[in-house]
Amino acid sequence: MPDVIFPGPEGRIEGRFSPPPRPRAPVALILHPHPQGGGTMNDRITQAMYKSFVARGFAVLRFNFRGVGRSQGTFDNGIGELSDAASALDWVQSIHPEAQTTWVAGFSFGAWIAMQLLMRRPEIRGFISVAPPANMYDFSFLAPCPSSGILVAGGGDEIVPPSAVQKLVDKLRTQKGITIEHDEIPRANHFFEHELDQLMGSVNKYLDMRLAPDCPIR
Repeated sequence: MPDVIFPGPEGRIEGRFSPPPRPRAPVALILHPHPQGGGTMNDRITQAMYKSFVARGFAVLRFNFRGVGRSQGTFDNGIGELSDAASALDWVQSIHPEAQTTWVAGFSFGAWIAMQLLMRRPEIRGFISVAPPANMYDFSFLAPCPSSGILVAGGGDEIVPPSAVQKLVDKLRTQKGITIEHDEIPRANHFFEHELDQLMGSVNKYLDMRLAPDCPIR
C-alpha cells in the first residue's frame, strides 16, 4: 500500500495505491466522505472498501481530495473534487493502461462525486454507493445511469433519510439495460457506527456476484 503523490488540478494529490497484481487487472477508485466533516482517505469505510477491492485482485487507489492531508488546494463544493477524482483516475490509467474494467466506490459525499464521475467516464462498469446523500445533493444528472451498481444505506440514517435513497433507487431502476441493487442495513446510522461488518458483508457479496464468470450483468 505505497504512499503516492500525483498531479491534480490544484497541485499535488496525496493517495494510497495498491498496484495491479497482474496484467490487465481491473481498477477501482475509492472516494472519501465530506472534507469539511472530517472526511479523509483514512476513513474506516473508505479503507474497508479499498481492502475489499485489493483482496479481489484490483489495482486500487484512494486519495485525499484537495485541501485534505497533504493534498493541495481548498474545498470547492464538489466541482473541484470531481476534477480531483478525474485526475486520480487519469493517473492510475497512465501507469496501468491495460486495465479491462474500472469500478468506482464512494461513501456519502464521496458517493455523490463517484456517481458524477460515472457519467463522465464510460470505462466505469460498476459502482458501489454507500450512504449516498440523496436529500442533500441533486442526483438528476444520472439520466440515464450508464452502469450497474449497488446503493447501500442505513435504516437508521439520521442524516440521509432511507426514503430519499429509496426514491433515488426507484428512479434509477426505471432505466433499461442496467441493474441497480439496494441494501438497507437495519438500524445503521449514516456512519455505520456499529454495523460496519454488515455493510462490508453487503459490499463483498455484491462484488463477488458481479465478478463471478457467469454473472449476467456486464
